[in-house]
Amino acid sequence: MRIFDPHIHMTSRTTDDYQAMHTAGVRAVVEPSFWLGQPRTSPASFLDYFDSLLGWEPFRAAQYGIAHHCTLALNPKEANDPRCVPVLDELPRYLVKDQVVAVGEIGYDSMTPAEDTALAAQLQLAADHELPALVHTPHRDKLAGLRRTLDVIRESALAPDRVLVDHLNETTVKEAKDSGCWLGFSVYPDTKMDEERMVAILRSHGPEQVLVNSAADWGRSDPLKTRKVADLMLAEGFTEDDVDRVLWRNPVAFYGLSGRLNLDIAATEATHEGNSILRGGA
Repeated sequence: MRIFDPHIHMTSRTTDDYQAMHTAGVRAVVEPSFWLGQPRTSPASFLDYFDSLLGWEPFRAAQYGIAHHCTLALNPKEANDPRCVPVLDELPRYLVKDQVVAVGEIGYDSMTPAEDTALAAQLQLAADHELPALVHTPHRDKLAGLRRTLDVIRESALAPDRVLVDHLNETTVKEAKDSGCWLGFSVYPDTKMDEERMVAILRSHGPEQVLVNSAADWGRSDPLKTRKVADLMLAEGFTEDDVDRVLWRNPVAFYGLSGRLNLDIAATEATHEGNSILRGGA
């Protein structure tokens, strides 16, 4: 079984997670940029973070046979902080990097005017750079948030079939599917989807343009949720081809829209900028 986790925050995970993910069949990941859990105080904090997603994390992933790409953006939560907004001016020089396969996460957290502005601006950046976009739907008022998101997408220069609308659930899946966007589901303990609900949605709505992710981060989360969904799909009568489509071919197709997706794992050096993943080793 081959698995592509299309939304996971590996900078918050241990190297042991990479090893466990590889054992479970994960061979590729996309890491969207997101907030730290506490406020950033300047654009410089973003830039160091972006650099790590382009350097250190691909190095760590490659040690365990996993291809790592990222999406970069000003995230919805921090779009409300005037100290962070100037990072929008820095994004164009990062969006040309080979490892960047989409603009994201963008979208809504609290559905404020500042988030409206940041979402529209970054959809335009995606169009300008011929990249797809990964859109975060809010955790509160999900249906209203989805509808507001889709309105902004329709007004943008980016076609819906180049947008992945993430964190969907039973209340939002139909309207998201009708929009022509790609459909993203996060399987995450307590606060998002679980395996059983995910399989039920696949049974009701089919596997077309569906991406399943773990969204694992610094919270209580599980980087093996993608494998658990795959195992339950098989146990519930889905075919191996269905599993491969949802857990591999769909994310390859979406992020392949960037023209930058490279799933070959290049041989890596023992260190990255003089540092290894072995504490005390370098």
